[in-house]
Amino acid sequence: MDSRTALVEDLMERFPNVPREAVFKEDLLRGGVAFDPSALSDNEDGEVKPKSYFIFSFDHGTLPELGEAALRRPPEEIILTGGPYDLRRTVVSVRVNPASPYRVAADEEGRLGLYLDGRRISDVGVPPMPEYYRHKLSNGKSVMEVAPTIQWGYLIYLTAFRVCQYFGAKEECQYCDINHNWRQHKAAGRPYTGVKDVDEVLEALEIIDKYDTAKISTAYTLTGGAITSKVQGLDEADFYGRYAKAIEEHFPGRWIGKVVAQALPKPDVQRFKDYGVQIYHPNFEVWDEYLFKMYCPGKERYVGRDEWHKRILDSTEVFGARNVIPNFVAGVEMAEPFGFKTVDEAIASTTEGLRFFMSHGITPRFTTWCPEPTTPLGKTNPDGAPLEYHIRLLQAYRQTMDDFGLSSPPGYGPPGAGNAVFSVSSFMDSLPEDAPVEV
Repeated sequence: MDSRTALVEDLMERFPNVPREAVFKEDLLRGGVAFDPSALSDNEDGEVKPKSYFIFSFDHGTLPELGEAALRRPPEEIILTGGPYDLRRTVVSVRVNPASPYRVAADEEGRLGLYLDGRRISDVGVPPMPEYYRHKLSNGKSVMEVAPTIQWGYLIYLTAFRVCQYFGAKEECQYCDINHNWRQHKAAGRPYTGVKDVDEVLEALEIIDKYDTAKISTAYTLTGGAITSKVQGLDEADFYGRYAKAIEEHFPGRWIGKVVAQALPKPDVQRFKDYGVQIYHPNFEVWDEYLFKMYCPGKERYVGRDEWHKRILDSTEVFGARNVIPNFVAGVEMAEPFGFKTVDEAIASTTEGLRFFMSHGITPRFTTWCPEPTTPLGKTNPDGAPLEYHIRLLQAYRQTMDDFGLSSPPGYGPPGAGNAVFSVSSFMDSLPEDAPVEV
């Protein structure tokens, strides 16, 4: 294609059943977006909610490479509307790439827009600074540091442990920059708490609950790095579970409680349930057996792919199939050096995984792969997977859900283009508007 615009329009024409909003959203998620200085935030002192770096960098450059965007953070998310494609309201997680063909900038009248190949293609909305971000904890820490919100305020993201015990080239997942993200924020002198104190989390949630009078925040996610030994004397189930226990005791029924953790043995999963967790995300990362071994070496070494899948199935006996929602990283299937060479092969493999889980009543979800440059796969695949892969995945995902009579998973807000708030992939945007949502 002669231009990015031509490629995007060709895909919209070839896959009319995929919402046009999702085509742009996937391209922004896979390749990032550049920000004119006029579109950056004033960090926590301004009127725009800044990017919190809640677990990974989700950037196409290190902080020193981002220029002014490293000093004045971009917004956490952007909303696309209108323009020549008449886009419905589309929430997109911000992934900064100064070299992207997409650029957010203000026009002569100060109105933000998204530009592609020099042409304004949509209006851009930015999240207002929430009132709860304007209040500090008693120790001076910010709510954004302890309990940031994403998905346009829907989800409180509690990264309780900001590093991963799968460490080094022989253990780290090859697409994951959680450990580097920790290092770069510490090197930049930014506040970035390694292990969050339970009382600090509760105090931050008290502030959110007090000032979120419209009850926009609906769910919280407990997550962080994998624990292969112990943290503060606790194994993974007890370490993350203690936060859920404290939250549910202090705020019974206020939020939907979710935990992203490893695929743990059934007794450990039961402890999550006993602590008050409602939804369990034992992420399977990538379906193909060989790619799992090559790209998730620590998980293969400590647990193994077959056992990982068995534990996912076993966990449905604790949480129910609807409440077990494993994530995969969409796009790494095509990552060199070991990934599939064609979109057809990659889609066939991923669809096989979707059918496996959905045949058991489990509805996986996915995050669109951002090739962070400090990761092995980011270094060898700076452009990520082809946009066509991501568009065809949306098509295959919806078709597989239809085949097994499944609806949108609970805890993700409303489905449908123009309604969805899930910001790190378009799977919710691509589902029917009237699909039932269970909470």
